[in-house]
Order: sequence, then structure tokens, then C-alpha cells
Amino acid sequence: MAAPPLNVELHTFRSALLHSVVNEAIAFFNQTPVYLLPPVERFAGYGVYALYYLGDFAPYDFIAARNQSQCTQPIYVGKAVPPGSRTGRTPTGRGRKTVRGRLVEHRGSINNATNLNGEHFRCRFILLGGIEADLIATVESDMIRRYRPLWNTIVSGFGIHGPGGGRYGQALSEWDVLHPGRPWGNRLTGIPRELSEIMAKIEQARAQLPLP
Repeated sequence: MAAPPLNVELHTFRSALLHSVVNEAIAFFNQTPVYLLPPVERFAGYGVYALYYLGDFAPYDFIAARNQSQCTQPIYVGKAVPPGSRTGRTPTGRGRKTVRGRLVEHRGSINNATNLNGEHFRCRFILLGGIEADLIATVESDMIRRYRPLWNTIVSGFGIHGPGGGRYGQALSEWDVLHPGRPWGNRLTGIPRELSEIMAKIEQARAQLPLP
């Protein structure tokens, strides 16, 4: 029997219910308490988190202004996924950083920067376990599209780790050019992007997200 002509629309699944669930998760996220970076109390769990900047680094004043009364404009959105999430295996609780582990790691990067102060950051997060853990990547992606956090969309490199041995031929990330200080940065030998180019991109983002 001959196959019919291929019609992509017959293979394309769309669900208003999925959008509704993601919107519900983000609405819940935005009502969660805000903490210092990282929260003092230890906790376990995986999910999505956001960092908010409230400091006096001049290029970020248009972000800090939006977060003075309440945190509404994240500078970075990230996720912590449970072990086994890529293979469909049952999580073991070991082998991956939790949300708090990621927040501790990010505070370390910020503390290393010569022109940032970790006390000027806040965070909030949503924990997703069980079948809801499958929403982690989707919620993170939607939040990045919705809020366009600067360190996700304009200044790349905040979430990277130091390169392993033998990989020092790469260039500094844009984030490390703008915020020097991470201990492995001075070992990299590649040619990084010019600071002026990074600042120009930030100014363009400022025009798209003006002071309130």
C-alpha cells in the first residue's frame, strides 16, 4: 500500500494544557519567598531557580531598579535536574547538584568577581519532584523566554565551570571578561570578546528594558 503524502501538521502535537501547567508553575514560582544567595538553611530537591541583582554595578542599574521594592527581573535563571533525568531512570539522589548546591556554586563565582558583591543578590526557587520533575527544563526555558535574564541571553558564561586540564586554549567567557576574578580565568589563552562589545550588548538590552 502506497504511503500518503507527508503532511507535517498531521504529526505536530500542540497542547493548551501544557501551556496552562507551565504558566501555573511560573505563577507559583513568582509567589515563593526571596532569600539571600544562597539560603542559610540547607534543603534538598531539584527544580528551577532565579537570581536577582540589587547592587550598584552601574551597567546593571536598570535591572537593580526593578528589584528594589520586590524581585521581578531575574539576572539569571537556572535549573538543577535529578540524576537519571536524561535516561528515564529513577533518581538516586546522588550525582547531581541540587538547587541549593547550584546556588552555593553561583555565590562562589560571584564572590570571586572583582566588581560584584554577593550580598547584592537574592534568589527564589521552585522544587519539582516526582512526575513534575519532567517540567524542570520546560519551566526554565519558558522563564528565560519570558524574562530574558541578562546572564542567560546577553552576557554568556556565568554558569560554566573551569576547564579541565589540557583545555586552556579556549577564551574567557563574556561574563568573565566583564567580571574578572574566577581563579581559572588567567590560565585561558584564547582571544576573548572585547569588553566594549559586551557593554554595547548590555546597552541594547537596557533600551529594550528601560528603567521603570
